[in-house]
Amino acid sequence: MAHKRKSRRIGIIGFGHLGQYLTEMIEEKGHLYGLELAFVWNRNQEKMEGKVRKEMQLEDLSMFIERRADLIVEVAHPQIIKDYGEEFLKHADCMVGSPTALAELGVDTKCREAASRYGHTLYIPSGALWGAEDIQKMAYRGTLKGLKVTMSKHPDSFKLRGHLQELKESMKGQRVVLYDGPVRNLCDLAPNNVNTMAAAAMAGHTLGFDHVQGSLVADPDLLNFHIVDIEVTGPVDKSSGHEFTVKTSRRNPAPVGEVTGMATYTSFWSSVLNCKGHGGKLFLC
Repeated sequence: MAHKRKSRRIGIIGFGHLGQYLTEMIEEKGHLYGLELAFVWNRNQEKMEGKVRKEMQLEDLSMFIERRADLIVEVAHPQIIKDYGEEFLKHADCMVGSPTALAELGVDTKCREAASRYGHTLYIPSGALWGAEDIQKMAYRGTLKGLKVTMSKHPDSFKLRGHLQELKESMKGQRVVLYDGPVRNLCDLAPNNVNTMAAAAMAGHTLGFDHVQGSLVADPDLLNFHIVDIEVTGPVDKSSGHEFTVKTSRRNPAPVGEVTGMATYTSFWSSVLNCKGHGGKLFLC
């Protein structure tokens, strides 16, 4: 007698546009991929009313263990991983949709150690990072010499803190480079906007948060797109003296004011489908 395959139970943390999209996909198409919903949590519970089955709503995030999720998908805010990341990884695989949280060395270390100790996978979705696997391969080979990610969006699509917010407010309708420097210093100032850069720092792990460069550009003329430009530098050919370089430019359709571009939704769904348990390590998906 054939045994029915056990469904992989998915917990969703965050019910913004991305969380809603993933929840709907699991509910509508999860059975095709052996997935089922374990729970959905959102800071504002009312936002789930009429959209998430009552029995699937998790009121107290600290009670997530009771729902026996195999994979916990965080698409809320980096503070969730800072507070719960280590605990999640004790009981399940965890896909970190806000990898800016890992710019804090202590958080990164605790999550990696928990994954190793308990045999669960710390997944980092590539999201809007085009060529993430190639960057990671270069890092593993020791050939990654430089990496810069430039993100350009309409000013209303940025959720900023501190002096970056003040700079944005003083723009007066002109294109402004809000930041240009190491990614680590930017993550706390724009935690919702630079997850692509954080993913780049994780993929290019030999450079990491301190040496992967990030540039944040507010451009009022970008009414329909988010643009992500990636510049990769490799080794110099000794015979010719020429340097290996790759430059890509990704134009992701996005209405003004949206933090996440349209193509990123399907990228995240593909990442969820790829989170099938890769053992106690960090895995780019």
